[in-house]
Amino acid sequence: MNDKGIYTDFKEQMTYGEYLDLDKILSSQTRLSDHHDEMLFIVIHQVSELWMKLILHEVNSAIEAIGQDELPEAFKMLARVSRIQTQIIQAWDVLATLTPAEYTEFRDSLGRASGFQSYQNRQIEFALGYKQAHILKIYEKDPVLAEKLQESYEAPSIYDVAIQALKKAGFPINETLLTRDFSKTYEGDETVADAWLEVYRDTDTYWDLYQLAEKLVDIEDCHQQWRFRHMKTVERIIGHKTGTGGSAGVSYLQSVLDHRFFPELWNVRTKL
Repeated sequence: MNDKGIYTDFKEQMTYGEYLDLDKILSSQTRLSDHHDEMLFIVIHQVSELWMKLILHEVNSAIEAIGQDELPEAFKMLARVSRIQTQIIQAWDVLATLTPAEYTEFRDSLGRASGFQSYQNRQIEFALGYKQAHILKIYEKDPVLAEKLQESYEAPSIYDVAIQALKKAGFPINETLLTRDFSKTYEGDETVADAWLEVYRDTDTYWDLYQLAEKLVDIEDCHQQWRFRHMKTVERIIGHKTGTGGSAGVSYLQSVLDHRFFPELWNVRTKL
């Protein structure tokens, strides 16, 4: 320890860098070109993937908590997800400093690699309830990853367990929803719409369910902002060209902007 009271002898102690495995993390930015801005491109996507890892950690834990009737515990996790989402939304502003001319200089180095292939982003969509069977084909090259994604694909989404929570609270929810094929994207149901309407009309009685609904709306709102900023950043950098992985690029990103994970929670605002 030095004269300022700071411990400096780490010969027998774990250091900050060792705890965070910084050598591995900070040596993972391997540029495939000599272009200065490729470092920006790599770091932004790696940071976003780390945030996505935390989102999955929180959302999956929240799904488990809601299933066990531990709603207050889930609220903390879901509130954290919303805060994380603000970080990855703002990341697009940094990437948008990359100009079309600069990106063109190293785009060919990416080969067929594309953000469209982000498996964590797909797992987040699955956890929120957006299930598209054709997406799984992207990951057939890696059997271990494919199995992991298949498991996420078939699992109940956070909205599925929220609907189950409505049932447990005594609402007359359509029984077929409770045992439905969770690999299918939820399309909406009148009994769920009626239940949420009652929750919003009597928030004192159904305070926990009301809070759950608003936490879910926060997450969907942020996710749509992320989708929009993604679409506009791609359009700003490559216009309407095909994506590096063969995706439709901007047109695909535009097509998902109108999708709603939790349709009744948006429709209830018109009915109140």
